Amino acid sequence: MTFFSEEDILQMPKVKRLNIINSITGIKPANLISTIDERNRHNLAIFSSVVHLGSNPALIGFILRPQQKIRRHTHENILENGYYTINHLPNHKTLEGHYTSAKFDKETSEYDVCHFTPEFQHDFPVPYVKESFLKMGLKHVESIPIKYNGTVMIVGKILQVYVAKSSLSEEGYINLEEAKSVGISGLNTYYDLKKIDSYPYARPHELPHFKS
Repeated sequence: MTFFSEEDILQMPKVKRLNIINSITGIKPANLISTIDERNRHNLAIFSSVVHLGSNPALIGFILRPQQKIRRHTHENILENGYYTINHLPNHKTLEGHYTSAKFDKETSEYDVCHFTPEFQHDFPVPYVKESFLKMGLKHVESIPIKYNGTVMIVGKILQVYVAKSSLSEEGYINLEEAKSVGISGLNTYYDLKKIDSYPYARPHELPHFKS
């Protein structure tokens, strides 16, 4: 095992520290967040920080990095419009999804330059990514500043969900392998998701015989 102390981490070259700290949490979900501004300009950006916050009400959060020096069009559009969509990145579009992270100007739509298709559905005011097999429409409910590092958690309430029929069970379980969803390690490494198994609800009196 390689050991790093806090001092070691602080003294690392910036890029190495960035790569290690972004990778140690493991595989994160790859999602394309779609927004639109008051002039009907579309924006699409990849995020690996989307997290479940609750089921009733159905809340999803994601983290925005500090914005002092770089304009975050995703955040600006959410504050203007109040709505956005989160779309799982499909495994046949990882290269295109990755390049939505490039710092394009406000006039440029990542949908156009990265070859994705905006799709409006059921009167939702923001487009979904047509190529995605699992997507949700959300309304912004809260922005929570994290003062320690200047980031912001965006909290949204789920209003719509689209799931590929082949990936959804009768009980409501979603097979992410069937949905062709992918994961991200660090900032630029993409992984296919493969189902290992499904287990029952864990109860203390029902422990299985674990392998040694």
